Amino acid sequence: MSTRRFVASSDGVRIAVFEQGSPEAPTVVLVHDHPDTNAVWDPVVAALTDRFRIVGYDGRGAGESDAPRRASAYRAQRLADDFAAVIDAVSPDRAVHVLAHGWGSVAVWAYLDRAGTTDRVASFTSVAGPSPEHMRRYLADALRRPLRTRRFLGGLQQFRRLAVSAPQSLSAKVYRANIVGPTARTEPPVDVPVQLIVGTADPYVDARFYDAVSVWVSRLWRRDIGAGHRVPDSHPQLLARSVVQLVEHLDGAPPARELLRAQVGRSRPTFGDTLVSVTGAGSGIGRETALAFAREGAEVVVSDVDEAGLEETARLLSSAGATVHSYPLDVADAAAVEAFADRVCERHGVPDIVVNNAGVGHAGFFLDTPSEEFDRVLDINFGGVVNGCRSFGRRLVERGAGGHIVNVASMASYTPVNVMNAYCTSKAAVYMFSDCLRAELDAAGVGLTTICPGVIGTNIVDTTRFSLPVARRHDAESVRGRAQKGFALRRYGPDKVAAAIVDSVKKNKAVRPVTPEAYLVYGVAHALPQVMRSTARGGNIL
Repeated sequence: MSTRRFVASSDGVRIAVFEQGSPEAPTVVLVHDHPDTNAVWDPVVAALTDRFRIVGYDGRGAGESDAPRRASAYRAQRLADDFAAVIDAVSPDRAVHVLAHGWGSVAVWAYLDRAGTTDRVASFTSVAGPSPEHMRRYLADALRRPLRTRRFLGGLQQFRRLAVSAPQSLSAKVYRANIVGPTARTEPPVDVPVQLIVGTADPYVDARFYDAVSVWVSRLWRRDIGAGHRVPDSHPQLLARSVVQLVEHLDGAPPARELLRAQVGRSRPTFGDTLVSVTGAGSGIGRETALAFAREGAEVVVSDVDEAGLEETARLLSSAGATVHSYPLDVADAAAVEAFADRVCERHGVPDIVVNNAGVGHAGFFLDTPSEEFDRVLDINFGGVVNGCRSFGRRLVERGAGGHIVNVASMASYTPVNVMNAYCTSKAAVYMFSDCLRAELDAAGVGLTTICPGVIGTNIVDTTRFSLPVARRHDAESVRGRAQKGFALRRYGPDKVAAAIVDSVKKNKAVRPVTPEAYLVYGVAHALPQVMRSTARGGNIL
């Protein structure tokens, strides 16, 4: 339950202030955008009240606060006066942590420009709100150098964004009083720890603008998220988590993985401060994928139904200096996968990259394949992918910080083979499922790659089951032997698939065939599907 009081700003404007939480807890001050009111923070407050004393206020012209009529009353320095009056009233003896959005961030930037104020703010999390002075300098620098084409065009684009968005603000008053106002004096460096939350789809401020903020800020973190301008509405949990992680770290706690990844200027490998989960990691493609991500700095969660193979993978990762967490798992068991996701996320955090790789081989004509065997192949190869995507995909979306899913299909997903009905069907299902899910997850900033290996030398042939007619069941091992020789002659190992997976995540590729034959057949299958159907009728590896 919040309490309300009024605070007078320097020009006599009354500001409505709302407080809740324990007075003894660290204070977090919330400063909203215009034309919002303090109520915009309600979803964020719900996630913070158990840790902090929360102070919010209605900015001038909004909610229960006074609304001056003159445009000059909305200059950044006036907004900064309001912020100063509030924190002096609610926390005169202790520095406060600040979470501010839009014009609320503008007010805090203007406040931090003043001499002797940095000891009043313990941290500043700025959401979609640059300093007007930074903005004017960025535009001036870009537009006066037309020969620097990219920067000049970026400046023009940013100027157009601001011009188009101006009428959508609280009123033209706030915009006119700041963006088109006079240039202020040179700003001193900001010594307060600053955390930027940058919406990459913000229609008002291009994300590239924030690249220069590090010039003015000595301790900076930056989180780019797939969001527009109204981040408090779209990502309240992410904002709350970002504040908690920064405050706890500044109070002495080890930095969270997300916070480490956000730290500007910190040297790291490509996948440093990244958590990767790989199923089917007990051998083959899964093992090599875990090792490949670990070599690029990732912390790895490995799982497999084969506990002996899983133990060997964990040993190899540890020997290579990687941080590894190992869990036995049957991906075909939906309840087990959900419990696995719960344990992983509780103990280690939500994985940033999820590789659904576990699978089994099968060969045999459909009419010779028992129903339970057909179902087994689909349950593992397709059901395992569905289970992994359901359990981790939901958590990635709820986290709100993006991520990537890799689903390992096969060249068989677009290559009909008359004696591989169950296997081809399971992999084709993975392919189409992934296409559909990719479109769904895109809005949340979560990427998805479908990997389609070709003929790869793994132990899948060793474990492949054959469904043969009764009269030929004794031939299963000879068929297996011929297949093993063929795969051995190919000499294309699982490390090549692992390299393709890592590269595809870096580039956010939608579909990635791996071997030359996988690329060739991919093109033929899409351009000449009848050729594939005709070939399928004549093929018989059994």
